[in-house]
Amino acid sequence: MKSKMIIVAVIAIIAVVAVGLYATGTFNNHSNLENQEIQLAAAASLKNAYDKELIPLFEQKHPGVKVTPTYASSGDLQTQIENGLKADVFMSAANKQMNALVEKDLIDNSTNVQFLENKVVLIVPADSSANISSFDDLKNVNGNIAIGNPDSVPAGQYAKEVLTNLKLWNETESKLSFGNDVTAVLNQVADGSADCGIVYSTDAKSNDKVKVVCEAPEGSLNTPVIYPVAMVKDSQHSDAAKEFIDFLQTKEAKDIFEKYGFTIHENK
Repeated sequence: MKSKMIIVAVIAIIAVVAVGLYATGTFNNHSNLENQEIQLAAAASLKNAYDKELIPLFEQKHPGVKVTPTYASSGDLQTQIENGLKADVFMSAANKQMNALVEKDLIDNSTNVQFLENKVVLIVPADSSANISSFDDLKNVNGNIAIGNPDSVPAGQYAKEVLTNLKLWNETESKLSFGNDVTAVLNQVADGSADCGIVYSTDAKSNDKVKVVCEAPEGSLNTPVIYPVAMVKDSQHSDAAKEFIDFLQTKEAKDIFEKYGFTIHENK
C-alpha cells in the first residue's frame, strides 16, 4: 500500500513538472525545433529591429534554432520567392506583394497576419538649410528628391501615391532619384546626394544624419502602411516558422517593434 502511494506521488510530481515545462514552452518550443534554420525574407525597413533585438531574442529563447535574414525591397523579395528563394517566413512592407504571392499559392494564407503599421515622412539632411517645411515645397526643390522605385519598393509606391494625391507628381517627376529599397533612399539623404527624400518614419528614426520635416498629410494615402507577415507555403521548417510568427505577436516582441517606431495594427 505504501509503495503504491509513493508511485502515485511520483507520478503526480512528474505531471506537475511536465505542465510547468509546457507552460514555459520548454517542450513544445525547444525539443522539436532544434537544429532548424529559419530563412526570413523581410522588408529592408525591418532590418534594425530584427538584427539588433528580435532575432537574438528569439534564438536565445530557442537554443539550437538559427534565423537567417534576407533584407531587400518587398518587390524584390516577392520576385525572389516566385523564382524559388528558399524562404520560410515573408514579411512585407505592403499588402500588394504579399497578396501577389497568395494569389500564386506560394503563401500559407492561414498564417497571414496584418501586423504592423508605419508612417510616410518627408526628410532632409540633418544640417540642411533648404527651405523645405512641407510636401508642397517640393515644387521648388532644385536638386534631387529621393524615393524608392515605385515599380518594386513599397515606400516608393506610397511616395508616388502621396505625390499624386497632392497633385505634385508631374511637378516633381523630373527631380526624382529612385532607390532600390528604402535604406538606399535614406542613405541618399543622409549623405547629401539628395536634397530630401520620402521614407518611413522608422527609417528616419534610425539615422541621426537626417531629420523629419513632416508626415504625409492626412488623406494623401489611400490605405495605411501595413506590414503583413506569413509563412511561405513550401517552408522546409514549418514548425519553426510558425513558432517564429507566434513569437512576433508576443507582447515582448511587439514592445520591441514599437521601440523602433512601428505601431501594432489592430486586426478587426
